[in-house]
Amino acid sequence: MPSASSSAPPATSASAMSPGLIVLVLSLLLGIQPITTDLYLPALPALTEGFGAPMTQAQLTLSALLLAFGLSQLIWGPLSDRLGRRPILLWGLAAYTVASVASAFAPSMALLIVWRVVQGAAMGASVMCARAIVRDLYTPQMGARVMSKGLTGLGVIACLSAPLGGLLTELFSWRVALLALAVFGAATLAMLALRFEETLPQKNPKALQAATLLRTWLAIVRNPTFLAYSALSTSSYGGLFTFLASSSFVFIKVLGLSRTQYGLIMFSTSIVYITGTILCRRLLPRFGVRRSVAIAAGLTLTGGTAMGVLALAGLHEVWAIMGPMYLFMLGHGVHQPCGQSGAVGPFPQSAGAASALNGFLMMVAAFAMGGWLGTHMDGTVLPLTHGVWFWSVCIALTAWTLVQKYGEPAHVLPAKP
Repeated sequence: MPSASSSAPPATSASAMSPGLIVLVLSLLLGIQPITTDLYLPALPALTEGFGAPMTQAQLTLSALLLAFGLSQLIWGPLSDRLGRRPILLWGLAAYTVASVASAFAPSMALLIVWRVVQGAAMGASVMCARAIVRDLYTPQMGARVMSKGLTGLGVIACLSAPLGGLLTELFSWRVALLALAVFGAATLAMLALRFEETLPQKNPKALQAATLLRTWLAIVRNPTFLAYSALSTSSYGGLFTFLASSSFVFIKVLGLSRTQYGLIMFSTSIVYITGTILCRRLLPRFGVRRSVAIAAGLTLTGGTAMGVLALAGLHEVWAIMGPMYLFMLGHGVHQPCGQSGAVGPFPQSAGAASALNGFLMMVAAFAMGGWLGTHMDGTVLPLTHGVWFWSVCIALTAWTLVQKYGEPAHVLPAKP
């Protein structure tokens, strides 16, 4: 994980935390999402067989977690605007740790799904607050650069997650792999309790009032900049989720890789994603947000189209999927920091609510895609390749139209509380 230097962009509000600590906090809070999904993926076929459950239930352990993750942010966001980021983070991480322990010892698939739902809801507090913290401390343009550093840290965590999950599952069991999530949650909770300081400049005492909340949400969803960047981040995450949700079955069951080999595949994907976040920081000062997003969309569409065409041509091989996927992940490393920070940028007074809605939209897309995959996984690579191809087209269309028209941070006006 790259350390923040003294040249980090200045914060827009006072914070006693060092730039390096802020990047570390963002990395851990954002990284809780990939470790909860990626570390779990190599264990997914084993726990499915262990419970004797159908594939649709196995997919539900992932898609239900993400739906709870998305819905919970609609609650966590206004709560954090009213009470501050710190208490929401502490409550959320404590609940996440408890749910992780319970998931590891679940006696049935049904109870595992229940505890994964609780885990997803608790996880929402961390990721939502991370996006809001960036808006608390930085302007939209600076926020994209700082978010890219936090997402580089996320990439490092993702690099370690899948190989660790595969190793723990092969050496011990899938239960030990799930227990590792409790260790991560407890360690992050301890760090925040000791080092994290409140970043919200001014709490909004009316944030939880129904009328105020309704006006805030309406102002957010009517804002074209929010819609443009949310469409970008949602489409980009939709493509990534399609790969995550189907890849373990495709590579292990269809293409015959071992769990360790699959873990290495996921490791390489994360390395490319980290490279994409670094590319984002190189593009932004030279081209700005809109042109950077447009350039990255070219990589995304090339990768998605190549993957789909190669699969239709009958080349159902690891290289035919992963080569194009690397191009998609390079673009993803640009689209996510720009999309997430851009969606929250117009709303300095209600960053929690805007972050929550942005996260909710991403998870709705993921849940819908998970449901589609659960009924269309047919023992071939086609559901994966066609899904990524579809989302790559959505990304390119959004990046080249909506973001170009509405995505200039300099023209954004603050939302009225």
